[in-house]
Amino acid sequence: MATQQQTVDFIIEQVSTAGVIRSRKLFGEYALYCNEKVVAFICDDQLFIKPTHAGRSFISTPHEAAPYRGAKLYFQIPQERWDDYEWLTQLVRITADTRPMPQSKRTKRT
Repeated sequence: MATQQQTVDFIIEQVSTAGVIRSRKLFGEYALYCNEKVVAFICDDQLFIKPTHAGRSFISTPHEAAPYRGAKLYFQIPQERWDDYEWLTQLVRITADTRPMPQSKRTKRT
């Protein structure tokens, strides 16, 4: 089951003050970016935050699950927590702050 656009739009709106937020569609699901760092996946209308030590401390006892078959475990955020925009924004900000910047793609020489 693919994620509905309205789910992505709602999550983006909730965390919009965490930084520069955008999403990218990937195989019917979505990656969520904060300040150009992948911080989460939205798969099957569920939110999965990339695991970090700081995020684990913030959540306390996170539920972990794979966002898609073959994936590593991520923090699965229950839908009832999505309405707490301050909590969710802080979690996204913490995750982005601890993630490395992506490596720039090199252009091919001809």
